[in-house]
Parts: sequence; C-alpha cells; structure tokens
Amino acid sequence: MSASWGDASPQVARSGEAAVRARNTAAALASRSTRRASFINIGERTNITGSARFRRLILNSDFDAALDVARQQVEAGAQIIDINMDEAMLDSEAAMRRFVNLIAAEPDIARVPLMIDSSKWSVIEAGLQCTQGKAIVNSISLKEGEESFLAQARKVRRYGAAVVVMAFDEQGQADTAARKLAICERSYRLLVDVVGFPPEEIIFDPNIFAVAT
Repeated sequence: MSASWGDASPQVARSGEAAVRARNTAAALASRSTRRASFINIGERTNITGSARFRRLILNSDFDAALDVARQQVEAGAQIIDINMDEAMLDSEAAMRRFVNLIAAEPDIARVPLMIDSSKWSVIEAGLQCTQGKAIVNSISLKEGEESFLAQARKVRRYGAAVVVMAFDEQGQADTAARKLAICERSYRLLVDVVGFPPEEIIFDPNIFAVAT
C-alpha cells in the first residue's frame, strides 16, 4: 500500500499544479478580455454626414457598395456600426429602413450592434423598427424639454435599445463642467427613476471635443 501511495503522490501533485496553472491562465485571459472590452471601436464610415464616399453611394442608391463599407468596418475590428442618413437631398427615413433591413440579411455585418444615429427622431424610430437585436440610439437630450425627453426615452426602452444622452438642456449645450455634470445627472435621474431605464444601458456624451483627429 505504501508503494502504491508513493507512486500516486507525484501524479496527484502534478495534476494539482496543472489545475492551478489552468485556473491562473483562465483568470489572466478573462482579465485581458475585460480590459479590451473597456474600449469600444465604433465604425462611423456608414455615417452620411462624415463620409463623402458613403454619402455618394447612398445618394446614388448603390446600397450593395454601401453594405461593403459596413462589412469592411466590421472586418477591421469595429464592434459597433454607426448609421446616419441625415441628408437634405434624401428621404432619410426610407434610406435608414432600407439599409438596416439589408444589414439584417448579412450575418457578417449583423453580428455587431447598430448605433442608429440621427438628429431627427422619425429617422431614429425608422431604424429601430427594422433593427434585429439590441441597438443603441444616438441620441436624445433635454433640449426640447422633459416631456419630449421622457416620451423618446420610453420609446427607446420599448424597442429594447440602449441610449446615448447628449449634454443639452432647454438653455442649449452645456458649456462648463458644472453644467455638463448637472445636465447628465438630471437626465440620469429622469431615465432611471421615471422611465425605469437600466443604468448600464445609458451612455453619456458630455460634448468633449477631440484634441486632434
């Protein structure tokens, strides 16, 4: 019996050490994954206001080539695709519906969330009505007052989307750190306490300008 114990002991020890190493490796990978997830790449080449090429494709109704723009962004590492169809020469609601519906039929694009981006609520809602999975609305604000803000927030919640909140109120864009904080806090309380929005689905844009591009 003592010989048997002596033979098994090193194997048990090695097995235990391997299990510890495996757990440590898994923990390290999980930690790195969490750190990577803290920075999100948003592809904005499908934003008609920021990409001359995408604007030209949409105005020419070349939606196949426009889909390639979205696909290239996902292949390049975009984790969210921002879609904006705000153009005076375009039926923005119809263009948003068509493009989002086309994306839904492309699994290699539709595997990432869509950010439905517009300054017009009707365009945002057109996109939400066609989006599969969880979308992100970009954006709502208190610019038109609490009644409009709450009405839009309730619709966003009903569609199951997350939301970007801009630091605007009835007086306009926040121009100081104190005003930015006050508007964001007021918006948060309305969303969470009045609408019942999950805090983790609220994204604040305090209008911080980039130092370079």
